[in-house]
Amino acid sequence: QVQLVESGGALVQPGGSLRLSCAASVDRFGSYPMAWYRQAPGKERELVARIDNFFESTNYADSVKGRFTISRDNDKQTVSLQMNDLKLTDTAVYYCALIGWHNTYYGQGTQVTVSS
Repeated sequence: QVQLVESGGALVQPGGSLRLSCAASVDRFGSYPMAWYRQAPGKERELVARIDNFFESTNYADSVKGRFTISRDNDKQTVSLQMNDLKLTDTAVYYCALIGWHNTYYGQGTQVTVSS
């Protein structure tokens, strides 16, 4: 059974920063790639960032490269997303995801609103 709980979403001004966190409850957390997705109103869910299990290699959507950083702590079973220089277009519900062998599991999401 997989449980993912996100936190850290908020209302922030353009140019501001936020740090999202995801607490996972799953056996062998360290063996799974983890990711953050987001879904803006009227748009499809999109991959924002991913961090692999071995070597913790990362990749990012072009729209967030250089601004967002994904990280994980396998001992604490957490994954984080540091978001800097936020833009209006970053407004979305952000979902933590665990990429399993056969399925991708999502948390309930946390709202990030960038507005002046």
